[in-house]
Amino acid sequence: MTEALTPRDKRAMFSEHWSPRIVGAFNGHDLMAVDVKRQVVWHDHADTDDFFMVAKGVQHRPVADDEAHLLLIEPVGTPNTGDPATAAHTTSI
Repeated sequence: MTEALTPRDKRAMFSEHWSPRIVGAFNGHDLMAVDVKRQVVWHDHADTDDFFMVAKGVQHRPVADDEAHLLLIEPVGTPNTGDPATAAHTTSI
């Protein structure tokens, strides 16, 4: 039998900043692990509120002076920047 991976094990499988990785799912939502440092592009989410407590449609640009590790919860298929053209490539691990 294969041992289950912990969230820490999965996070250790990547090192790029602002590039979410799907680590699980529930009720039509993706659970994504992401390492952040410095800033991401200005963006908004036209159809959903942002995990960072930003209302849909409001321009924002998250910034992390020091590296931080986050767990994001988004509806399946939601681009992390709200725009597929500027979104980090999201893959499952």
